Amino acid sequence: MTRTRRFLLSAGAGLAVLAAVPASAQEFIIMASTTSTENSGLFAHILPIFRAETGIEVRVVAQGTGQALETGRRGDADVVFVHARAQEETFVADGYGVQRFDVMYNDFVIVGPRDDPAGLRDAADAAAAMAAIAAAGAAFASRGDDSGTHAAEKRLWAAAGIAPAGAGYLSTGSGMGATLNIAAQVPAYALTDRGTWLSFENRSPLEIVFEGDEVLINPYGIILVNPERHPHLKAAQGQAFIDWVTSDAGQAAIASFTVGGEQLFFPGAR
Repeated sequence: MTRTRRFLLSAGAGLAVLAAVPASAQEFIIMASTTSTENSGLFAHILPIFRAETGIEVRVVAQGTGQALETGRRGDADVVFVHARAQEETFVADGYGVQRFDVMYNDFVIVGPRDDPAGLRDAADAAAAMAAIAAAGAAFASRGDDSGTHAAEKRLWAAAGIAPAGAGYLSTGSGMGATLNIAAQVPAYALTDRGTWLSFENRSPLEIVFEGDEVLINPYGIILVNPERHPHLKAAQGQAFIDWVTSDAGQAAIASFTVGGEQLFFPGAR
């Protein structure tokens, strides 16, 4: 029997397995996820719904995607919920995860000073926007933390043919909210997921100056950490959450999350 067939429970089956699991073992799972999903308020919206339906608490460790996947590799999380597809697929191919499931998507936007000194509003595409920042010598705040957002930023610089460097390139090594705070203080340009931006309160010197390029679409995936590598993991409970968040009920919960009347995440694959 393959690893996937052995541990991948079909939709709804994870919940059925829980009936045979002692209540003490059902209390919680650990999910390593991104600062963007946490900072946006999404988990505060959907996780109580899941707990009310199943009795399972989901405890979130909010990190950059690279760190979250490393947490999964060590067996310190039952589930990872992240947004860097290539890294996720490698995680599964290397045997650290059972299978990747599409959950939702939003998009990245570039924010910057209101007067837009690099002229990003006139850029033809995202690569041209990044090139304009470099050409103007404008300040740019980068997460610099091996997160999904940082990976997307590096792809954009590469598409522009630029290796960012110099005093104006501010690598924060921090989460999205902290990086946006630094961008607001400078002020500087920054790449951010739209969800965190809509939830961000310290916007006054910044606004969206570039958006809408197809390359800025930001898909999220969820993966059960492989219990063959880490037998202590709560595979049934973790799969129960995956089953729920990809079900009609979970997808509806994601779609119902709004800030200021604006939907932050869109269910399914993109």
